[in-house]
Amino acid sequence: MTHLTIFKLFIFIWALAGLTNSWSATSNRMEQKQSAAESERSELRKKLNDLKKNIQGTESAKQHAEDELAESEEAISDTNRQLYGLTKEQKQIERKLSELNEQQQQLQTEIEQQKKQFSTLLRQQYETGNTDRTKLLLSGDNPNNINRDLSYLGYISQGQHHLIEGLRTNLAAVEENKLATEQTKKQLDEIAFKQQQQKSDLETEQKKRADLIKKLAGKLSAQRKEAGQLQKNEQRLSELVTRLNQLIAEQRKAQQEKRRAHQLAVAEKLKAVRANSGQAPSASKQAPLQITETPEADSGAGFNFAQLKGRLRLPTIGELTSKYGTRRSEGALWKGLFIRANEGAEIKSIAAGKVVFAEWLRGFGNLIILDHGSQYMSIYGNNQSLLKRAGEVVNIGDIIATAGNSGGNEQTGLYFELRFQGKPFDPLSWINLK
Repeated sequence: MTHLTIFKLFIFIWALAGLTNSWSATSNRMEQKQSAAESERSELRKKLNDLKKNIQGTESAKQHAEDELAESEEAISDTNRQLYGLTKEQKQIERKLSELNEQQQQLQTEIEQQKKQFSTLLRQQYETGNTDRTKLLLSGDNPNNINRDLSYLGYISQGQHHLIEGLRTNLAAVEENKLATEQTKKQLDEIAFKQQQQKSDLETEQKKRADLIKKLAGKLSAQRKEAGQLQKNEQRLSELVTRLNQLIAEQRKAQQEKRRAHQLAVAEKLKAVRANSGQAPSASKQAPLQITETPEADSGAGFNFAQLKGRLRLPTIGELTSKYGTRRSEGALWKGLFIRANEGAEIKSIAAGKVVFAEWLRGFGNLIILDHGSQYMSIYGNNQSLLKRAGEVVNIGDIIATAGNSGGNEQTGLYFELRFQGKPFDPLSWINLK
């Protein structure tokens, strides 16, 4: 065995030990970020709930037929979202477990190779007679050769020690991680089983909802045809979008002020440190602090939505039955598109953005709204389930909902709008249907 081989083995074990330690640190950082994000989302949901109550509070107290469906539709949506999230977590844990198993197999292979190398090393030491330091010192050989051989033996001994200890430590760490992952997987399996039971209860709720729809069919149909009903629904949505834009602007302003205060605090600390150390700031250090807005700070998506014109895809696969600007059977004009799709069909985000609303709203059922920055929004209504919550950031193509007919809609599918500065515009002028 050469010096280089032993050194490579030592570096390999050292890297493994560093990787194991980094897992724990990364996990802690992720937990802290998740906790902060959840706190922020909770605050946002509270504001949105107040906003929704505000809008509904301005309307007549008269009970609408579709409102009787709200509780069941919201409950079904919540459970499906939990099951969807649970499935994603399970897949992540299974992947992690697979990676740990693969790492352990690689480590076992490395151990077997090292055993052979240690065996070869010991045999070579025995055959050369260099295992006894005393013999080397009394051999009468050239002092330079003796010193070199002694250093070589010390290096081998140290390498052996580090290899053995490192392997023992990392094997234990991998085993602990594997055990923890398996335990977590079992916990998720138990939760999934409980959620399946809850879903069974909600299927009973769905049957109750279906019975309600039959019972309320005449009333729902009459209210849809009621003069001004569609205008009221559109007004309700427009008011919601307007207030959301105000809320987004307020949040963005607060974030900018927070960043500015943080940067000023950092600048003051640096100034104090330089003053204490007696260093005179250079001309570049004396330059005024600049607060620069990035696309990410503006949109939460890190891009300019306007650049996507003509390149967007429809959010779901289905039949385009109604287009923007065409007349509805009730007389009003469509402000968006209706895509007829199977119940449960995946609804995908048309672009990266941030969920700013994910609630049930009269006239639109389970509704989700994404902010794409620069006052562009996409709106997805009549969903069976909302798989994302307010405050979550999504990427293009992320599954955000499933198609349905919530809100008393006659057909199953998706109602889809695009808005700029609160006003709807034709989505087809931005979508590539090829």
